Amino acid sequence: MTSPDINAAVHFLAASARLLDRRRFERLFAGGDAEPVRAAVAAYRNDDGGFGHALEPDGRTPGSQPAAVQLALRTLHEADAWDDELVGGALGWLERTAPAEGGAVFVAPGIEAWPHAPWWAPVDGLPPSLATTGPIAGTLHAHAVEHPWLERATEMIWTRIEEPGELGSYDVRGVFAFLQHVPDRDHAERAVEQVGKLLFERGLVELDPEAAGEVHGPLDFAPLPGSIARRLFDESTIEAHLDHLARGQLDDGGWTFNWPAWSTAAELDWRGSLTVDALTILAANGRWSGEVTEAGSRA
Repeated sequence: MTSPDINAAVHFLAASARLLDRRRFERLFAGGDAEPVRAAVAAYRNDDGGFGHALEPDGRTPGSQPAAVQLALRTLHEADAWDDELVGGALGWLERTAPAEGGAVFVAPGIEAWPHAPWWAPVDGLPPSLATTGPIAGTLHAHAVEHPWLERATEMIWTRIEEPGELGSYDVRGVFAFLQHVPDRDHAERAVEQVGKLLFERGLVELDPEAAGEVHGPLDFAPLPGSIARRLFDESTIEAHLDHLARGQLDDGGWTFNWPAWSTAAELDWRGSLTVDALTILAANGRWSGEVTEAGSRA
């Protein structure tokens, strides 16, 4: 069974990762407290309640962006560091900036004046995005949040599931993140089969773990044993992709990504984030114990 070199990963994070991801690692694997994670997330908050400042590494604007809100809420949830004041501010920003249909756009205007990945550009007409709205709504539902923004976002996502139109891999990932926690479980169970069919029919998932380029494998859609989309993939396929993920650890101890690296800073930020993600997925799937000593060796 392929497993990661934890000591090497710890040293990579210490050498190259931002404080946020070092705090995530401490919380998830080294007995750290929740408060340092909450504080690290709060450092990216703006006065308008949203989040920016390159919390999402590809958008290096100080201004608030939906993808940064998405990552902030996900991090608070992951670390059991949920904070009603931070979440309430983010919801206020989402409500004030929501498109007419509800939800959140992919990229908000204002990014143009700041360094950003080439694919980070506002879409004409500023329509709602499943890639951002789905994970935000799913995380809020996981905490039983009640808010007008969430009600409208939920309605928008259900409509898009019934009338999918064009969908990309990131859209489907957003839908599955929503279905993971939305309260209407019967509807969610039906929807995962419906969307899963499109996943294969439209070639949005790559089953070959050795495929090159910016592809999306089963673990992108169903990273954890309890993921609602895990049923779409057989066990041998999941195991092959877990093997590939574990082998993806580089000589410096970290993991990297399969999309273009456009900025040295963004590359390191992403690598730190994805290294913690990789360790999380491998631990949840039984590839290591998920516990380390202070020095970084296995507990």
